[in-house]
Amino acid sequence: MPFVLLYLVVEVVAVVALGSWIGFGWTVLILLAGSVLGLMLAMHEGIRAARAVAEAARSRRVATAEVTDGMLVAAGGLLLFVPGLVTDLLGLLLLLPPTRALVRRRLVRSAEEQNPLLRTARIRSEGPIVDAEVVEPDPQPGRTGAPLVIEGTVVEER
Repeated sequence: MPFVLLYLVVEVVAVVALGSWIGFGWTVLILLAGSVLGLMLAMHEGIRAARAVAEAARSRRVATAEVTDGMLVAAGGLLLFVPGLVTDLLGLLLLLPPTRALVRRRLVRSAEEQNPLLRTARIRSEGPIVDAEVVEPDPQPGRTGAPLVIEGTVVEER
């Protein structure tokens, strides 16, 4: 409860300070423009993050950075929906790739400090190389939907 109260006080002080500096009309215009711009940026960055996750899946690598980026973009979009000047600024910062990369590195480092197995999993996910070839067998006469056979070898570097 104290956090919500602190948030409300900070937002009211920020809006009143900006309003007294540039005027009420300009303050409302800045709040609306920030929300519209932020939502457009959130949509663009969200699509980009989804494509990056799909590309990581296609190339068979762990999509740690891509998934984290997607979560940060979602958090930025959520902050833009919450009314207020401070939350709009924080949301816009999470949508910008350079600041999002800083936040992502900090989150990953913090998570790995809390649970060292996460670091081990990330390092191991970067290690093994999988070489696979898809071979489709000839279907037997009268039989449809023959099973897909995947032949491959896993090469692990240690």
